[in-house]
Amino acid sequence: MTTNKWKNSFMNKNLSNKPKKDGANKVTGYLPDEKPEFIELILFALQQIIVMFPATVLVALITGFHVSTTIFASGLATLGFILITRKKIPLYYGSSFSYIAAIASIMSADTFSGYSLNDKISIAQFGIVMSGFVSIFAGIIIQKSGKKLIDKVLPPTITGSIAIIIGLSLAGNAMGNAAAIPPTVSKASQQIATNYAWLIAIITLFSTILYSVYLKGKLSQLPILFGLLTGYFAALVIGLISGISFVNFHTIQSSSILNLPIFTFPKPSWEAVIAIMPIAIATIPESTAHVYQLDTYVNNLAKKKGINNRYDIAGNLGLNLVGDGIGDMISGMIGGPAGTNYGENLSTMAISKNFSVPVLIAASILTMIIACFTPLINLIYSIPTAVIGGLSIYLYGVIAAQGITIMLDKKVDLFSSKNLAVIAVILIIGLGGTYSFEGGMIPMFGVELPSLATAAVVGILLNLMLSFREDK
Repeated sequence: MTTNKWKNSFMNKNLSNKPKKDGANKVTGYLPDEKPEFIELILFALQQIIVMFPATVLVALITGFHVSTTIFASGLATLGFILITRKKIPLYYGSSFSYIAAIASIMSADTFSGYSLNDKISIAQFGIVMSGFVSIFAGIIIQKSGKKLIDKVLPPTITGSIAIIIGLSLAGNAMGNAAAIPPTVSKASQQIATNYAWLIAIITLFSTILYSVYLKGKLSQLPILFGLLTGYFAALVIGLISGISFVNFHTIQSSSILNLPIFTFPKPSWEAVIAIMPIAIATIPESTAHVYQLDTYVNNLAKKKGINNRYDIAGNLGLNLVGDGIGDMISGMIGGPAGTNYGENLSTMAISKNFSVPVLIAASILTMIIACFTPLINLIYSIPTAVIGGLSIYLYGVIAAQGITIMLDKKVDLFSSKNLAVIAVILIIGLGGTYSFEGGMIPMFGVELPSLATAAVVGILLNLMLSFREDK
């Protein structure tokens, strides 16, 4: 009886507690202030964890930070972000790729060559904490200056273009992951293993797309989770047939089930401040693009659900940047890398039409729990890289497509010479820098500049310069 009651509730319950207009069709989806029932909440939270996990872990592996600490920090920073933004902005905080080169420069600097790993992390942490003040300061200025300043400095030509290059600059990672094979495969078997990896990635990709297009009702909000499970099952079957272990349950060897993360604390360092703090400027256009994307998608869902009151997410851009800065400070204080709100999680929300803040709160708590339990960490690590690649092809593409959505929604005039110039320069510097230079660092005038940050800054300056005389 209880099972049937829950099943009926799961399949038929109206997702919105708010009144609809007369004649409005029922629409599946959750708005920021709506809360799913418990079982749904957990499933949706797991889906959010799955999509943020690979990138967050990869940042830790590249920079040398402790993986479990990085995972824990992302959950705790997200809770801080949600608290400071008063539950108005449904975004997940994760480790940012923009900071990798700066953090790596501290971790590998000759000045600190005799330091232990934890001491190097502590020094980098100081720069990360200080970078939080940059975002907070920018957020306060924007919050007090209002929408007019935002539209002038960060128009949709810039935020849309930044969103596009964020997605497309990750295309190489997605395709590389799709062809990834286990490190234990012998040289003689690498080609056949690569073929199987592609098969797993393709199964994952197309099953996820089919789920997102054809599933109806509440199940339509779980295409990423279902796609992952399908790819995971395919990897198990292919592993049994081929003898290649695409699924490995023993990544982390430990005799204890419970392993608390290694927490380190910041040590003051001017070198870290100079290297890391300025990168926060580059994440502002990225974060702004995510907020504009979110505003478009949330209000589109609200309109379809017949809700008249607009969710003014874009109007809270300044609050979002303050939340980003608080996230950096929280992560940096305990030993996690710097970060920003995650495009992968936003893509998942856009695909599933699930923008519930309670879901992100649950994802944050579950993330911190996973970080403390070795079996759960190993379960996440057991997901084959090829499966992650299949999902990433879809997710990263959606991030780029959302940049186009911003421009369409804001009715950007693509026949304007000014707009074309700004968009063209951002796209080419961002993508060209990413794919032409190692680590996406552009060598220029004796220094190396991160491509995304350079594209954003040049785009902003060019737009301001051309704004003195608008096209007629």
